[in-house]
Amino acid sequence: MIDFAHAIDQIEGMIDRFVTSLTNIALAILIFVVFYFLARPVKISISRIVVRTGRQANLGIVLGRLAQWTLWLLGLLLGVVIVFPDISPAQLFELLGLGSVALGFAFRDILQNFFAGLLLLTAEPFKIGDQIIVDGFEGTVENIETRATTMRTYDGRRVVIPNTQMFTSPVTVNTAFERRRVEYAVGIGYGEDIDEAKKVILEVIGRVDGVLQDAPPQVIVVGLGDFTVILRVRWWIEPSLRTEMIDSRDKVLGIIKQELESRGIDMPFPTQQVLLYDQTKRES
Repeated sequence: MIDFAHAIDQIEGMIDRFVTSLTNIALAILIFVVFYFLARPVKISISRIVVRTGRQANLGIVLGRLAQWTLWLLGLLLGVVIVFPDISPAQLFELLGLGSVALGFAFRDILQNFFAGLLLLTAEPFKIGDQIIVDGFEGTVENIETRATTMRTYDGRRVVIPNTQMFTSPVTVNTAFERRRVEYAVGIGYGEDIDEAKKVILEVIGRVDGVLQDAPPQVIVVGLGDFTVILRVRWWIEPSLRTEMIDSRDKVLGIIKQELESRGIDMPFPTQQVLLYDQTKRES
């Protein structure tokens, strides 16, 4: 005969387990939702704190996102433990560790660029708006993201450079300091008075707008060329932007040429003598 009492006990047990499972699932969902919505204000708070410390806004955004993802993951793990009580936190972390290793191999380049981006944002060797030179590219830094750094070249092109390359390659930051030295080679004739030419050049540079006078300009002899004595003219400008450098060099070189010519100081240029040989005339 059928044992109805035992069957009823089994059905009641199944119902109790089902209700318990539903309760655990509902509690897990609730916990994940709490962590999900809690992550956003934490993200915003971290971003604001980082910006207040004087760091770049991008660093605050990245750290805020990391905190947000961490809270999401923590909420998910707690939910899994509640729904599957037989799984211990140690087993979850072990599984998570194995998954992290697998993901690390699969996304090695992406992770390398990510951590390089974090180091760039933290160390701040350059900032957004700086003018830099890296691997033959020169321009203004537009953005520093977790994967790559974008740069706008002076001819209006955008260059995207992986952060690993930015971190391992030599980078010249032209705008790291407020002041920048500009220099150019000027040639005078061998028959000219070098001291007089230096004096004239220094006089005219002092009249050019934008040339700093508290950092005195210099004119030094740096070489003896085939046609000229080479003088290296150096002066300082502020700010150190490329546009300021080009504008200052244009003014300085223009006035130097005019003044040297008006003083009668020769600025020779290479000349060649071409001899034409008439092959129709031959000695008998």
